Amino acid sequence: MSAHEFAARLRRRERILGYWSVLDCPVAHEWLAHVGWDYLALDLQHGLIGYSGMLAGLTAIDAAGGPVGLVRVEANDPTPIGRALDAGAAGVIVPLVNTADEAAAAVAAATYPPNGIRSYGPMRSQLRIGPLPADADRDTVVLAMIETPRGLAEVAEICAVPGLDGVYVGPSDLRLAVGGAHSNDPAVADEFEAALQKVREAAAAAGIAAGIHTPDGATAARRLAQGFTFASVASDVTHLKAVSAGHLKDALGG
Repeated sequence: MSAHEFAARLRRRERILGYWSVLDCPVAHEWLAHVGWDYLALDLQHGLIGYSGMLAGLTAIDAAGGPVGLVRVEANDPTPIGRALDAGAAGVIVPLVNTADEAAAAVAAATYPPNGIRSYGPMRSQLRIGPLPADADRDTVVLAMIETPRGLAEVAEICAVPGLDGVYVGPSDLRLAVGGAHSNDPAVADEFEAALQKVREAAAAAGIAAGIHTPDGATAARRLAQGFTFASVASDVTHLKAVSAGHLKDALGG
């Protein structure tokens, strides 16, 4: 899928599914890119991936000729956003967005002048996106994470920011934001589901995509049925452990 096609589908609020990677392993990224996902997201905020790993991972994803590569950047800052896009990411997932002004700053960092502040130097991205600034702006997606108390409170204003393509729920942080004692606290299940509904409705009202991070395919299907337009299934390291543990259990006779 081209970045142009991916951006168009996301903006049309079509159903999109992706997989999440925290491991610095380009060979794994290339294998995963053949599975059939619409995108693979490389996590540079909490993952074990540095710049060279991101560059190699994006190259491996492109080599498969299937999904696009997205990057969750380390912070809402022009430098990591620009570096991820210059390396060939089709879009960025920006963490910890609290306000409309912060969402606008993320959009500006991913957009060339005169509408943004992205510095021109598409070292690798010009092979797939651009190199004309207007084409790059058209084909690059910007997603703001909703995962903090203030971000949830101001989600409608965030969704209304011009140029923002979608919002993306970080469920672990959002559960903490609504009062959870830990990232899976069942005691705040009702509050958490109400928060998800608020995000979905704000995105729908603004006409932008609404995404969420999920632990498995069944949960992703449930969230899409609820009204989210895209979902990530996570992640390679957790699934590697779970599958290995399952085989060990079977080998020991259950």
